[in-house]
Amino acid sequence: MEILFVGDVVGSPGRDMVKENLSKLKKRYRPHITIINGENAAGGRGITEVIYKQFLEAGANAVTLGNHAWDNKNIFEFIDEAKYLVRPANFPEDTPGNEMVFLKINTLEVAVINLQGRTFMPPLDCPFKKAEELIEKAKKRTNIIFVDFHAEATSEKQAMGWFLDGKVTAVVGTHTHVQTADHRILPKGTAYMTDVGMTGPYDAILGMEKEAVLYKFLTALPARFEVPKSGRTQLSACIINVDNETGKALSIKPILINDDQPFFE
Repeated sequence: MEILFVGDVVGSPGRDMVKENLSKLKKRYRPHITIINGENAAGGRGITEVIYKQFLEAGANAVTLGNHAWDNKNIFEFIDEAKYLVRPANFPEDTPGNEMVFLKINTLEVAVINLQGRTFMPPLDCPFKKAEELIEKAKKRTNIIFVDFHAEATSEKQAMGWFLDGKVTAVVGTHTHVQTADHRILPKGTAYMTDVGMTGPYDAILGMEKEAVLYKFLTALPARFEVPKSGRTQLSACIINVDNETGKALSIKPILINDDQPFFE
């Protein structure tokens, strides 16, 4: 089985990159499952029902979220009915939305889990304990378990990778928006990557207009960050090859598309 994961789609530039390139990626890599992180998809903050459905129509099987999940209040109007939308599972009990979703492909199932880190992030329930709880449930149905760990600190992401090595198929990080070069298969068979990177503006700072970010660094004064409306764009993703029987990863390969690394069909 092949799993394609597209990282942190930011605003309309990111959505346009998904629309333009996802079918090309699927043609080349022929993934059985496609997952998109969409927590920044609506103007860089949150997601709407329309955008969620657009991702599914574009070819996504599931959409994961993160710390900006609740920024667009429209989410509360549809999250409980969105079968393939996965919010961070370690929010408090009774938080709306899915902690985990199962995707069925022929005779196989894939469990998709989304967790949020706590280092330099808002305080939440322990993601490590929540991971164990959900993995125990998932193992009753499948050995193929994908984890999107939405976290700030690289140390916390690496800790989660080692903690779940051999227990899940993949631990792939999101949130920091810069693709890392540490993709590997850990000793017990779990694919790991600290951050898959961002899909959105290329000539920007983490997907936001450079000028506002520079102003804040130079003056230490508040600044409103906005997603650039025009300019060059990029797509960040990874493709994971999985042993169907054991659920262990066989390989993980980063994908980066931008003007300096163009995509060739």
